[in-house]
Amino acid sequence: MLFTPQNITFAVLLIPGYQWLDVVGPVAYVNTHSYSVLQKMPVIPESIRAKAPMINWHYISSEGNLNPVSASAGPPHIPTVNLTSCPPIDYLLVPGANSSLRFSEALSSFIHERFPTLQGLLTVCTGSTLFAQTGLLDGVHVASNKVALKYMAETGRLNRKVKWVADKRFVRDGKIWSAAGITSGLDLAAEFARVHFDPELVDLARNLSEYDSRPAQPDPFAPILDGVVLD
Repeated sequence: MLFTPQNITFAVLLIPGYQWLDVVGPVAYVNTHSYSVLQKMPVIPESIRAKAPMINWHYISSEGNLNPVSASAGPPHIPTVNLTSCPPIDYLLVPGANSSLRFSEALSSFIHERFPTLQGLLTVCTGSTLFAQTGLLDGVHVASNKVALKYMAETGRLNRKVKWVADKRFVRDGKIWSAAGITSGLDLAAEFARVHFDPELVDLARNLSEYDSRPAQPDPFAPILDGVVLD
């Protein structure tokens, strides 16, 4: 069902060493649909701007403080809220980082407290393998970075309670949206927009971005996991 909410609130989890494009791609693409962006473009008809939601963004360090977080590239990112000051959120975006990292007890508690009221969780790349440690992906069909899945399966580190998907660029299972490797985060963002926003708005953002998103299948990178047992 298509709908255009008046306000949407996202939180982005900043994990030390997170993949820069996992955040920048989806955030920029989704935000292109926002009223705050389109109101600055007089060339956009008011009839389309009126369909755009207000999208609010909060950035949370996985460390629970307000210290700058360095990514794989780009400048350090300064969190806007911490685990206790974060307001109610509709969606949580989790980018990929080193899969061996462990969430703190405080972060795990925050996630478990907020998860029931989330409208959706979005993970990109190894964000899903990290988030899996919360147990909230058990039994869920989930995509992740295929090279990481292959390595984790072969070294006995793969969480097999999750139903990992080997042949899709992105997957939606209930309110869990997951993208495979880095660039598939853009395709996940485009699918999120297609489902949630007015078609005219979606087409406008596509043209502004000059990006033709790929479907979940066929996945040209599926052969990476040929012969790898994920269950």
